[in-house]
Amino acid sequence: MEIVDPADSLQRKNEKLQVIVDALMQRAEQTSENSSYAYVQFERAALLEAQVRKRTADQERVMELLNESNQRLAEANEATELAWSNLKEATEAIADGLALFDSNDKLVLFNQQFCCELPDVSKQLRNGLTFIEYLKLASQSENLVLAPFTSPENWIDWRLGQHRKKRVQFNLVCSLGNILQIQSRRTSTDSTVVLHSDVTDIVRQERDRLIDQQIIHLRETLNHLDQGVCIFDNKGNLVGRNRRLESLLDLPPSRFSKGLTILTLIDKMRDQVMFFGPFSLSDLSEWVEQESNRRTIEFEVTRGGSTILSVFGQEMPNQGFLLSFRDVTAEREAGRTLAEMNEALEHRVKERTIELDQALAEAKRANASKTRFVAAASHDLAQPLSAAKLYIASLADGGAVQNASMQNVVDVAKKAETALQSVEQIIEALLDISRFDSRLAKFDRQPVPLNAVLNALENEMVQQAQAKGLAFNVVGSSLIVNSDPGLLRRIIQNFTSNALRYTEKGKVLVGVRRVGENARIEVWDTGQGIEPEEQKVIFEEFKQLDHGPHDTEGLGLGLAIVERACKALRHPLRLRSTPGRGSCFSVDVPIMMKPVLRVIVDAPKSERVAKDAISGLIVLLVVTDQLLSSALSTLIEGWGGVALEVASETEAISLLEDVDLVPDVLVLDGHLNEGNTGVDAYDAITARLGTLPTRIITADRTEEFQLQCLERQLEVMYKPIEPAALASFLSIIANT
Repeated sequence: MEIVDPADSLQRKNEKLQVIVDALMQRAEQTSENSSYAYVQFERAALLEAQVRKRTADQERVMELLNESNQRLAEANEATELAWSNLKEATEAIADGLALFDSNDKLVLFNQQFCCELPDVSKQLRNGLTFIEYLKLASQSENLVLAPFTSPENWIDWRLGQHRKKRVQFNLVCSLGNILQIQSRRTSTDSTVVLHSDVTDIVRQERDRLIDQQIIHLRETLNHLDQGVCIFDNKGNLVGRNRRLESLLDLPPSRFSKGLTILTLIDKMRDQVMFFGPFSLSDLSEWVEQESNRRTIEFEVTRGGSTILSVFGQEMPNQGFLLSFRDVTAEREAGRTLAEMNEALEHRVKERTIELDQALAEAKRANASKTRFVAAASHDLAQPLSAAKLYIASLADGGAVQNASMQNVVDVAKKAETALQSVEQIIEALLDISRFDSRLAKFDRQPVPLNAVLNALENEMVQQAQAKGLAFNVVGSSLIVNSDPGLLRRIIQNFTSNALRYTEKGKVLVGVRRVGENARIEVWDTGQGIEPEEQKVIFEEFKQLDHGPHDTEGLGLGLAIVERACKALRHPLRLRSTPGRGSCFSVDVPIMMKPVLRVIVDAPKSERVAKDAISGLIVLLVVTDQLLSSALSTLIEGWGGVALEVASETEAISLLEDVDLVPDVLVLDGHLNEGNTGVDAYDAITARLGTLPTRIITADRTEEFQLQCLERQLEVMYKPIEPAALASFLSIIANT
């Protein structure tokens, strides 16, 4: 039993206890002092007071804890309200529309921007709205375009399918023309965040950028046209043109920068052009003034009295129109020229008849000359052929050489080889003369550095000059000329060899002087000179001057070939000579400043190569023709080298992989049977083995093939191959 009600407040409890104490004290005073009952009551009252004080202290501690908890709860509620307020403010500060659906797909948060593009939907949004209810509201909006969906239900089904994904992004079009981008993302608590973004400006900017790019491409295309093009809208204002129009119409760019109308253009044409034919300026004005259904027009005008322009006009789909101007002056001039040529045809036919009669007479004289030429050539060919036949017969006769020494056999073989070389020289000379006489002959004209030709000539002739005790000087030149490199070298070589042959003492000088746009290559000597009456005879076939025992050294065809080569190449040939003092042969070659292709021209003749000149050198031959490959292999092995023969790039790669060997030199045919070239084979082999010394052997003199070799710094040896040139190249590699 408790004296006070625990539900009372602390103050009320204290008041009750105070009343109880006062009552007990009064009763104790009224009772006799010796009464034991009163004492007991007093003790009981004191005990009750102690209990009341303890309970009061406990109650005070409980109240303090309760007050502290209430304060913390209030602070937490205040922080929660502040955080929620900040979240609401943050969502409202976002330019895009934002909504949050909880894990049960109920709307718990959204800002004012959400669905603002759909005002009839935004007014009905509320917390607790389910996602399906939100979709139904959106599908019923008058401002939403649901195409290509056939009904709102189809769109809702599609949207629910997208809602199940973790991330979704798509665009919706509103009836006002703006584009709404919808983004939906799942959170870690399975809630869904939905964002609405107006991307109309972004889409329009991208579309404008693409349109600008197309306009730039169109403008660049128009600027590359040879025609002047101008495009006008349906009001006659200029909306597009190209740069060619300015030059054709003689209009300054400032006129276009200020704007140009079709009326301004017509006024300009009225002042500066003249119409001819059925179409007039009034017809053009009438055509321009039509609002639609303009027919295609085409007419010609003359500007400045000399320039003829063809004008073409056509209507555009937007009722604008296009005018194009094309300069046809050259075409019309060609037509007039053709008419003049037709008028003069009869006169030219008569002149041509006279020329043909003269040509016929010349052909008869040439035929007679060729008959004499063939007879002389047959006589000169018969002598070395007979000698070679006799020498070979003596070798074939075993009895004749049975007791002869090896040196005698070698001497006989050398004499037979010399006789056959004479035959080869005569045949080559005859072929050259025949080629020069043919009007269909073609020459390999290209940039030729004179220094390369002169240096090769000096190396070839210096020993011959030293053997005769002559001073031989070659003055170099940095000029580049336009000529056939092989023929030019042979022309200069012939001049020089004749100078050395017919000069007994003194010197021979080879030099170049610049004469206008030509390089004049001169060969001076201090020989006996040539009499005036003999200066024309020396250029005839098989004609040699009677100047002593050295006459038999030549064939009498050198200068005949030179004269025909210079005539075919249109290089003027000159001869100045003073009897008893010497001569100067010269040729004028046009100068040409262009890059020079590294090409080995006709190699100089040289003595027989030593047997072990390239001892141990490994040469990989990739040559299609079996006879040529075998001949090259025989030569290389005769010089002490090792030849590996293959016929294609594939065989070369296979051989190198099988033998695991790196050759010292590559000799590659220019064109192989597999459709590849020697350049392709070089690329394939060096890709595996690295860069190797290489020569390309070919008869292809086209610039395209030479450029391929030049790009890889590959030097070319033209067929027929000169053994001395090949031996020189291999010897350099072997001694490196």
